[in-house]
Amino acid sequence: MSTVAPISRQIWDMKYRYKSPDGAVQERSVEDTWHRIADALAAPEQDAALWSGRFYDLLEDYKFLPAGRIIAGAGTGRKVTLFNCFVMGDIPDDLSGIFDNLKEAAVTMQQGGGIGYNFSTLRPKGAPVHGLGSDASGPLSFMDVWDSMCRTIMSAGSRRGAMMATLRCDHPDIEEFIKAKQDPGRLRMFNLSVLVTDAFMQAVKDNDAWDLSFDGTLYKTVPARDLWNDIMRSTYAFAEPGVIFIDRINQMNNLAYCETISATNPCGEQPLPPYGACLLGSVNLTRYIRDPFESTAHLDLDSLDADIRTAIRLMDNVIDISNFPLPAQAHEAEQKRRIGLGVTGLADALILCGIRYGSGDAVAATDGWLKQVSRSAYLASIDLAREKGAFPLFDKKKYLAGAHIQSLAPDIRDGISKHGIRNALVTSIAPTGTISLLADNISSGLEPVFSFTYTRNVLMPDGSRKSEEVSDYALRLFRRLKGEDTPLPDYFVDAQVLTPMDHVKMQAVVQKHVDSSISKTINCPEDISFDAFKDIYMEAFDRGCKGCTTYRPNDITGAVLETPAKTAEGNQASLPLDQPPPKPKDSFEAGGIVYMTRPLDRPGTLPGQTYKLRWPESNHAIYITLNDIIQEGRRRPFEIFINSKNIEHFAWTVALTRMISAVFRRGGDVSFVVEELKAVFDPRGGAWMQGKYVPSLLAAIGDVVETHLIRIGFLPDPAGTGEETEAHRKVAPGAPDKPLSGLLRQCPECGEASLIRSEGCNMCTSCGYSKCS
Repeated sequence: MSTVAPISRQIWDMKYRYKSPDGAVQERSVEDTWHRIADALAAPEQDAALWSGRFYDLLEDYKFLPAGRIIAGAGTGRKVTLFNCFVMGDIPDDLSGIFDNLKEAAVTMQQGGGIGYNFSTLRPKGAPVHGLGSDASGPLSFMDVWDSMCRTIMSAGSRRGAMMATLRCDHPDIEEFIKAKQDPGRLRMFNLSVLVTDAFMQAVKDNDAWDLSFDGTLYKTVPARDLWNDIMRSTYAFAEPGVIFIDRINQMNNLAYCETISATNPCGEQPLPPYGACLLGSVNLTRYIRDPFESTAHLDLDSLDADIRTAIRLMDNVIDISNFPLPAQAHEAEQKRRIGLGVTGLADALILCGIRYGSGDAVAATDGWLKQVSRSAYLASIDLAREKGAFPLFDKKKYLAGAHIQSLAPDIRDGISKHGIRNALVTSIAPTGTISLLADNISSGLEPVFSFTYTRNVLMPDGSRKSEEVSDYALRLFRRLKGEDTPLPDYFVDAQVLTPMDHVKMQAVVQKHVDSSISKTINCPEDISFDAFKDIYMEAFDRGCKGCTTYRPNDITGAVLETPAKTAEGNQASLPLDQPPPKPKDSFEAGGIVYMTRPLDRPGTLPGQTYKLRWPESNHAIYITLNDIIQEGRRRPFEIFINSKNIEHFAWTVALTRMISAVFRRGGDVSFVVEELKAVFDPRGGAWMQGKYVPSLLAAIGDVVETHLIRIGFLPDPAGTGEETEAHRKVAPGAPDKPLSGLLRQCPECGEASLIRSEGCNMCTSCGYSKCS
């Protein structure tokens, strides 16, 4: 472990090292972790000792990286699922069935599974509820209930649950769904994606009309192109919803003869049927590059093939040893034995071979490498079927007729015909942000390198901060082999200089060889035109992608991790081009946000405002006073006072006053306070306030705090008017044009401004925090 970057050991210790419930360390090194996993996954074998040794050899040196839940849970005896993702059952259009599904979602997330749901089965808002004489509230209202539930569930491994919600493009509530997350406090636990059909895409191209209907009833007809533009405008400004080409997913599904897919897991790489589950693992391509940075550099296909054969066996065994939150999920997994073998470190592997990501050579190399990954995976699964039997729902004639199976080499199809296949689907490209950090900070999945170097501030035991440079694996290897002063070749490109079409080309060529789907974020420049942005999605559809997710930094979505400035020659400059504002004394800076190491001093007089909050379930109003401080020409919150005549509120309002004020006085981006308050769900029920469901009194207080922060210009105005915000913003000469929140992304776990958006997830490059919604 001593040869890898310090961040790798820290990630292992924080997330994957086995510790007993009392915190006692059970593993001395990452090698102990590999032994634990190898022993656990070899248990189903007749010769467990033999396969434990082979599995250990595969895991050693990070050649193969099981998904994080396997690394953290296998062999620990904990009652957790080793599966990363689930799609829940179809939601029946009745209240009892809806809340039965809510319960199943809570149980699944409690054991550590991310979930996907298709809400298209619920009748639209305003539709009659027969027998009750009332109107339906629509799928969005029930998504709010799911969102509140998810906020209260801490899933296994101390990670909050992640959810994906999908809605068909012909559902009558699709227009509301598209705009749902434009309310900054709504559906924060969900990723949203529109299920786009081939017929809709053709209607967009032909500028035809498009019907919105439910259960045979036509509710509305809209121009298809207008609806498409609504989707594009929302994702252009708010990064959601994503787009899933659902017909293509079902047409290319190996199991089209026995299942219909209408939802995906939270990151989109696993389209799954009702109660579908999938486990994930990735081959580290950097470990198979021979003669790096030489003219003879190449990927060792023979070694890759051999290790994939072992990896497929390892993953197949996970199905037999894992817990499942629900019996229906266990049954689905056992009947189809779906797995998702993928790759990580692709961008670094290309660099090691002297190939520029996104170039024609990169597309050609990736095509060859992924074709071999697919070939090896299918042949391994065929061999397992010969030894252990095909998956129970295997139907030779129907399976071989599948569109993806027909694209495979003749000898693979012949093998399936003779022996069957152990796993119905075998390949997928999953998010690998945290495990890529674990594996010596290699590039993640099929994504380009986000930044070759950055600085993270490490909290030391004495409370001080130590600056530590984190560099990409390929860069460190180049420096070690070629010297510290050798100029970087032009194939060292990062996400900042690539075009969106570079991303699309790479996603499309990988999709050819993946039977499930791909977790991929197409990074776009902030100044990309709307028409050019729309072209990305149309190009992705035309090139055969199964979905498309973009990220464009702006005042609403926030910028991602800031990297050192670059000179005209592309080298990192020693100083930023613009002189930064002076930092307060006793502070440190991370990614442009100033964090305080001691509280700000309180002036004698502070500007502020008092708000009256009337909670429907309380006999007395609550008065909330927020006072502000002027710091470097910017007005920012400094303290809060919460008062009520209701004696039942006294203790917790005092505690809340002290805690929030302490956070405000430390400086930095404190907007997370709003999100945390609005996330609180009261199991006794919330209340409707001004036409909006508020899940708890604390959430209502969060709304008040948010309103205040918008008024003083600390948060952007979601209505886009900017009138009051601008008036409060101009509190002193030289005040910034933009509020602090939204310009930078702060990690909710470590506080560093180091969140990047990659593979559909927010991932912290400082502490390894990952959240896929």
